Amino acid sequence: MKRPKLDGFTEIIDGWLEGDREVHRKQRHTAKRVFERLRDEHGFTGGYTIIKDYMREHERRGREMFVPLAHPPGHAQADFGEAVVVIGGVEQKAHFFVMDLPHSDACFVRAYPAATAEAWVDGHVHAFAFFGRVPVSVLYDNDRCLVAKILAEGTRQRATLFSGFLSHYLFRDRYGRPGKGNDKGNAEGLVGYSRRNFMVPVPRFVSWASFNAYLEEQCRKRQADVLRGQSETIGERLVRATSETATSRSSKANWRSSSVSFSDFLP
Repeated sequence: MKRPKLDGFTEIIDGWLEGDREVHRKQRHTAKRVFERLRDEHGFTGGYTIIKDYMREHERRGREMFVPLAHPPGHAQADFGEAVVVIGGVEQKAHFFVMDLPHSDACFVRAYPAATAEAWVDGHVHAFAFFGRVPVSVLYDNDRCLVAKILAEGTRQRATLFSGFLSHYLFRDRYGRPGKGNDKGNAEGLVGYSRRNFMVPVPRFVSWASFNAYLEEQCRKRQADVLRGQSETIGERLVRATSETATSRSSKANWRSSSVSFSDFLP
């Protein structure tokens, strides 16, 4: 059934619902919550009923057939999300970096006071250290901290700090279509998953360092999970994916040990 008012939004909804498969049923998106997020975060101007009808149809299709999405090993998606936290007794907004490895569903999350270019780079450095490897490619949106300008032919003029960062790590940066955050559905799903599972109730820590130590431990614990449709834990799939990619002739140069410090990229 065609729903013109949902054009450009169905992929976002599907990404959120895909992420919901990993959480307890009582913590999944309701039609009301999907409507609110589309309205507040993506400028949706349609009505609630069309959202409810789409989700009912989505659930029906899911009962008829479950086909896992296939993602090649060694590729990642990255994004930033926001949540309210209390750090050092002060309530404030946390901007948290996420990196998702869709093939294994391994994840990394790290929080910052602001989503600056330095935070983007620092998030990558810590993620690579956490995974022990640098991916072949990372998929992004067109955040101004990464992309200074989109040229007429669609190529990206990278922001200065991010360009220097790429010159050290030599992985391929890929970008979603402008205004189509749903192109990186796994990362968007991870933003929601992290907020619901790692930041409810509102986190309270004495420092950003202690908060990030907690987030890293949650990511590590999650590697023991076996997701729907899988027979191995996330951690086991990550080890296998790393091995498969490392033995691929085309990716040996990129999926390698992480050794570069964040300070190497600061002016």
